[in-house]
Amino acid sequence: MMEKRQSNGQYHLGDLTFRVRKVGSTAWVNGDTSTARRAVTALSTSGTTLAAANLSPTLPSSSLLDITRRWVVQDDVLQLLFDVTNSQNTAVEIGSLGIPLEFNNIFTDRTAAETNELCSLFDPYIGQDAGYVQVTPLLGTLPPLVVLPVGKSPLEGWRFLPESTSADPFYQSQTFEGLYEWQFHTLAYAQNEWAQVTPWNAATSTTLQAGQTRTYGVQFHLAPSIRDIERTIRSAHRPVAVGIPGYILPMDQIGKLFLNYSSAVQSISVSPSGALTWSPNNEAKTAGLVGYSITPHTWGRVRLSITYTDGTLQTVHYYVTNGATQTISDLGNFLTTSQWFNSTTDPFLRSPSVISYDREVDAVVKDDPRAWIPGLSDEAGAGSWLAATMKQYVQPNAAEVAKLEQFATKILWGSIQNKDGTVKKSVYFYQPTLLPSYPYPTTIFWGNWWSWNRAASFATDRAYDYVHVAAAYWALYRVARNYPSLVSVQTWQWYLNQAVFTITTMTGGRAGFANDGLMGETVIRLLLDDLKREGLTANATLVENRMKTRENVWAGERYPFGSEMAWDSTGQEGVYAWATFFNDTQTATNALNSILAYQPLIPHWGYNGNARRYWDNIYGGKLQRIERQIHHYGSGLNALPLISAFEASPTDYYLLRVGFGGMSGPLSNIDQGGFASASFHSFADTLKWDGYSGDYGPNFSGHSMGTGTFIINHPDFGWQAFGGNVISTSPAVQVQIRDSVRRRVYIAPLGTLLTVDAGAFSLISYNPSAQTVTVTITSVPDGATAAAGAPHGRLVIEQKATIRGVTLLKPTANLALDAGAYNVPFRSGSGTVTLSM
Repeated sequence: MMEKRQSNGQYHLGDLTFRVRKVGSTAWVNGDTSTARRAVTALSTSGTTLAAANLSPTLPSSSLLDITRRWVVQDDVLQLLFDVTNSQNTAVEIGSLGIPLEFNNIFTDRTAAETNELCSLFDPYIGQDAGYVQVTPLLGTLPPLVVLPVGKSPLEGWRFLPESTSADPFYQSQTFEGLYEWQFHTLAYAQNEWAQVTPWNAATSTTLQAGQTRTYGVQFHLAPSIRDIERTIRSAHRPVAVGIPGYILPMDQIGKLFLNYSSAVQSISVSPSGALTWSPNNEAKTAGLVGYSITPHTWGRVRLSITYTDGTLQTVHYYVTNGATQTISDLGNFLTTSQWFNSTTDPFLRSPSVISYDREVDAVVKDDPRAWIPGLSDEAGAGSWLAATMKQYVQPNAAEVAKLEQFATKILWGSIQNKDGTVKKSVYFYQPTLLPSYPYPTTIFWGNWWSWNRAASFATDRAYDYVHVAAAYWALYRVARNYPSLVSVQTWQWYLNQAVFTITTMTGGRAGFANDGLMGETVIRLLLDDLKREGLTANATLVENRMKTRENVWAGERYPFGSEMAWDSTGQEGVYAWATFFNDTQTATNALNSILAYQPLIPHWGYNGNARRYWDNIYGGKLQRIERQIHHYGSGLNALPLISAFEASPTDYYLLRVGFGGMSGPLSNIDQGGFASASFHSFADTLKWDGYSGDYGPNFSGHSMGTGTFIINHPDFGWQAFGGNVISTSPAVQVQIRDSVRRRVYIAPLGTLLTVDAGAFSLISYNPSAQTVTVTITSVPDGATAAAGAPHGRLVIEQKATIRGVTLLKPTANLALDAGAYNVPFRSGSGTVTLSM
């Protein structure tokens, strides 16, 4: 592969880029060792230095700097160092200095086995002196590489490196994402290309006096496993930060931050000012840890800066949202008002529906050259109505349900979905000869492959599209079953049967990719559970047999994660779901390890739990380019297996931390008005949410099916609640439920999952000595706007893990059982039930 990457302008490990100027000058002078390569001057070595070279021959004569590169082994650790010397007779300011990082993320022309066994992905913690880069092999089981700073070499910026994209192995493509640069200083970019954005960290420069030298560098550590990355960082005497529940904080939750470093905290500051407040707590149980309680106040991006007494600066990056349930209310309202498309003249049978939206012009997207985006199908066209229907599953609203029943019975059934159960790839098409009076915009280029004609749009051969349709029916079944007064057009039986019909059609041989793992197909597992709970044995058997046929295929493959793309992170969710269901432990383990390789744990809201996606903006975004996406739908969907695996292994807190990070991601996409963007652009010159709603729907679908409050007793941090506020720990552990849906509570010491089909959890009191749980359920979730009230609570109790001495909890009161759920009566809008063994 490397023989294809030997041209000028192609970056490699050992290159250096910089921008400098003489003090008093305004113009920056660029330097880049990759631009015009020439043989560098080898220098003699001794001691710990393996190799050294002066880089002047491959730098422009105007560079102002003399640079020596050294490869050093110090205490058995490899280091890459650059001695940067001011070669002028006057002071020089360095406004940018960066090391391109190159690791094998090239999938081009590689088989699935070669890609998974040879390639890695890498992600940054843009945390200044505490920053690092983790390089994780795709298998998920091999030792990852951790790149750490040497001395004062902060990871201040993370810049994508542009290269030519035209030649094999096709840089910045679906099979080669591209490379990035560790930037020690960024002021020269902040003043120019980044002038319109707020960078992750405050931009700095440094001044070298005449003849002065400063050394920058990085060191390379192998961690025993992905789970051991933090331990490896601590062993290298670098700061470690652990945020609970993560770094996306709704305003009605209190976060916790635990710091571990040999030097004491000297000061903490926040930007924007007042966006977070903090106070020390005494919750840490392990020596060396210092804990803080974090209270969010201001919506949006927030940077917490921690300065230690030895001068080390660490930044932790948060995202603050509105209160969790209010955020969901805002989403539902926006989808069913601003994104509600109602036209009597639309020729594509799209009305009434929840349609794609462009936030930058605040208008629905009626036309786009990618036919599926205005065509109500594919992830980027179905995304908005999928989010709207799944929102009703977790927080129904009477007015919204009424609109969505119109959509489901008029457009979903009969336009998007044909009467034979097949699902169109798009209801919109470009064919002026068929619609001569339709005003196709002349400003759009219609000559690309994705501007489908009617025959192409009406094709029904893409299995992914069927899952979204089934999910919408299932969500409305849940509403009709548990909030019967909200529906008036169809019965819960009709919605449930439609979901079954869609799945059986999808697996009937006519849809392509049906034997791949499909985005959001965890909903089929929930559908199967409901069929069994309702006693609908024939349909349950039918669905289960169809899923077993698919899983049999995966059981015979080492890498059963195929998709439409050469490499993908979409299949693992479904493969894991059915492998665990059918007790295929090896396949489930392979899927889980694959996810851990591309879903990192990092003290940064944008990267923490952010599953690898980098090409979907081409197909669903307004700004179309290959780039590392932040909280695209991979976050919410890949979090589902992580959360499921944690529930089965409730002391594997790594799974919870990564899974909850991914599960929280979809909340950050929702702006203050309720619009949800497909993803956040991570390139340092952009750093903004995409203008299109695009394929956000699968992200929210994952969130709605998996989020909850997870109560743990951590050996280092004590009693904590991911998604809740611990308000007491003795004699009972009392937790205010504060997650966005208030439907799922997992009590890890018991291995017990509590869910409500109707109503909302408000308070949980767990008495460890008595092994009892007292549950308070309310008719509506507090903090939500216009949420429908449940007539009574419907509580389901499941034992997810085998815990010594623990048996299934049951209500102490005599409660009626209906389809597997205990009916909890309400008085004055709430009900309380005590559970015991």
